[in-house]
Amino acid sequence: MVLKRKGDDTEEMTSRERKKLKVAGARTIAVQPSVSTSCSGTVQSSGNALAGPSSTTVRFDSMQGLPASIDVERFTEARVYEVDAMQKAIKTAGESVTHRVWQTLPRHLRRRAASHDVRRVPLRLRDKARAEMVPITRRILKRGRSKRGKTKQVSRTESLLKRKRDKTWLETHIWHAKRMKMENMWGYRLAVTPTEKSFRPSHRASMHGSILHDSSYHSLIELKGLENILRGVLDLCCDPQCTGMKRSMTGARVLETDLYKPGSYPFDLVAPVTIMWQPLPVGNTSAPTKASPAEGSSKRRRKGKKNVLADTAQQSPGRTVWVRSHPAVFDDIFAALQGSTSLVLDAEKQRHKDVHAEVEIADLRGSVNTFEIMGPKSSQVIKGALSSVIDDDRQEFKKFWPSLSDLQTTASLPRGIVIGMKVLDPRLKFPPKNAKVRTDPANPVMTFPAAILAQSEIWDEEKRSVLKKPTYKKKDLDARRSKNLVPGTPLKPIRQDDRIPLLLIQRSLESPNSTHGIHGWTLVFPAGWGMPFLPSLIHTGTRVGGQRERSTQAFEAGTAYFPRDFPCTAFYDKYWDELAIKEKAKWNRTPPAKKANYQKLGTRSPWRADWEVVLGLPVAPVIDENLVSAQREPQDAMEVDKTPTVRPWVLRGPEVPTILEKAAQTLNHGVGLLAEINRLRTKRGLDVLDPSYRPENLLKGALVMVRLKMVSRGAPNDLAIIYRVDDVEAKKIIQQNGKTRADANEPPEAAPPHTSIIGYVTSGNMSLSRGEGFAIGAIPVSVHLELQQQARRNGQSRPLVKIRDRAGMVCRAAYLDLLDS
Repeated sequence: MVLKRKGDDTEEMTSRERKKLKVAGARTIAVQPSVSTSCSGTVQSSGNALAGPSSTTVRFDSMQGLPASIDVERFTEARVYEVDAMQKAIKTAGESVTHRVWQTLPRHLRRRAASHDVRRVPLRLRDKARAEMVPITRRILKRGRSKRGKTKQVSRTESLLKRKRDKTWLETHIWHAKRMKMENMWGYRLAVTPTEKSFRPSHRASMHGSILHDSSYHSLIELKGLENILRGVLDLCCDPQCTGMKRSMTGARVLETDLYKPGSYPFDLVAPVTIMWQPLPVGNTSAPTKASPAEGSSKRRRKGKKNVLADTAQQSPGRTVWVRSHPAVFDDIFAALQGSTSLVLDAEKQRHKDVHAEVEIADLRGSVNTFEIMGPKSSQVIKGALSSVIDDDRQEFKKFWPSLSDLQTTASLPRGIVIGMKVLDPRLKFPPKNAKVRTDPANPVMTFPAAILAQSEIWDEEKRSVLKKPTYKKKDLDARRSKNLVPGTPLKPIRQDDRIPLLLIQRSLESPNSTHGIHGWTLVFPAGWGMPFLPSLIHTGTRVGGQRERSTQAFEAGTAYFPRDFPCTAFYDKYWDELAIKEKAKWNRTPPAKKANYQKLGTRSPWRADWEVVLGLPVAPVIDENLVSAQREPQDAMEVDKTPTVRPWVLRGPEVPTILEKAAQTLNHGVGLLAEINRLRTKRGLDVLDPSYRPENLLKGALVMVRLKMVSRGAPNDLAIIYRVDDVEAKKIIQQNGKTRADANEPPEAAPPHTSIIGYVTSGNMSLSRGEGFAIGAIPVSVHLELQQQARRNGQSRPLVKIRDRAGMVCRAAYLDLLDS
């Protein structure tokens, strides 16, 4: 701050005021001063002359007052000062501009090459941008001649296909590649995060606006067969805790559950999946229908014989099921469904030897596109961008569609509700406008799940194949739009325009008893319509997010995100192994003075969570392939088989609090846990676990997901270590937290011992929605039962633990809760 002089009352001008004064001075045109003669005969100048009335009156309606002729030389000499002043003013005004044309554009319209390539500037400003360039570089960049000969030249299409050999591009890839950082993931080239700073704006959009994510890379598997057969297939490999299987079979809702290997529950968790049943045709909701067989599809695989269905078809209708999952576990999901189908068909064959049933399993990857639109304004965006067809006669839909614009949030709708509809080409009404919300609607409409409301032609493979390519290109629609008398008028649909079937599925990211949920829609529509839909959905301000934004939404909502938060799964190990290789390579490149010394910090496993050590399981030693073991093999091979085996597994589901509460009431917690697991298996028609598997081994290998809330300060990071707290330290934390907001624990001289480690943080950061540190992790079930007993002894409703970052020394106190509670 500049100090004022004594007696100086004038304030220092700001940089904005100085800049404004400079520009005003540069744009001022000098005026020739008037010359007058004083009484003494000397010439005096009065400074800048003021414009005054002319001595000669000129009438513009006649020729009177105009000179008969003009002497060009004398006229130019008389006006030389004004001409020179004008030229100087033009030059100084141009040089005083501190922003170039591309810098005046909003950030979302700026391009990296706009400073030297005029083609990256909008057409209306292109001439001005060309004039601003240095004369040497003032040229329009043209596509140079290929260095190859004419016979070896590669077309643009061939070059793009060559780049897609080892990966798949989404339909919106080029749009994303211009605005986002791209990486190869799971066989696709996907957007990770926007190039502009958008972490907080993306969070605000999910909480107060709308944000879109192209999730068309998710895998989709179709099952066709008899209803009772498909129900048996899903019961054999799905989580027995899910309670919505029966109500989702109507097709009015989707079911989100976990999928296991057939008959392996609670072990061998594969991944979370979303199950969608095709609703029965209108008027035949109770009448049976035959399953439609596959007709020459190279992607389809059958289970069973080709014989015509027998009397069982008269009792169970033919149905279609879609199973949507993460693309990285497609092969595992497909193998699990195949194995479950084989077991069910074998059991059905033994039960009814004269009946030959079959189940058709098809790979539908690339058949549909999926957009996830999250946020409270997602309903208004969809209503403003899409127009439903007029000839939809369903009364339920006629009530729902007008009321969509009045939804403040989709949280007011039933969870997982499915809306089937058919819309016009969204490019016909481009540019769209968001629908306006009526703050006080006269007659609010309540929407309930119904099979007739979920009807859609998108389930028909023939209809999807017909719409694989839009009938009209963008240039065709622009030609029609140019014929409108009033610019900006939406195009009127004609008979040749496409009618696109789609599904609207309510999507919620929320944990039980939490107020930080994020709600929106999942839009499912045929392949080939990704780019026609995207501009209309984002034109009104909807942000577009990548993988980082999608994972952040799950974190802010307090839900587990696959594969990051799913220990004891195959893809979890692969994900963290790849991440550990990258982080360790970066750590090795960093100078010693700029990186953490994990050995001195006492961090046992800095690159990944060692769940085997946490559970007390034997860790397999790392053996060099070049070395040969000098020890003899055991004489009796049966001695190895007799050793008890403990299989790590994770306990998930809506009934986790009830299961742990009943297990805690028994004297032997392992026996109580085994009884609850067998109850769930029997509920789905599965056999009880092998009697040779001991209850103590089941309890020893069990993990449970938890969420951690900081007591005062701190924000834990990924792979932070969770420590146990004894009774004395827990009481001290409670007392200090009640008096001050300072840390309950002082910085220790050394890290706590490894024996007190009870778990790890899988996702941790500063939560923007909570305004404090938040984390998701996992601990053993046995440890959680002990922490509950400790909390009851101390008179607390929640257990207390300590968290330490892997690169830090300070342990901070945190409350621990079940993630599924």
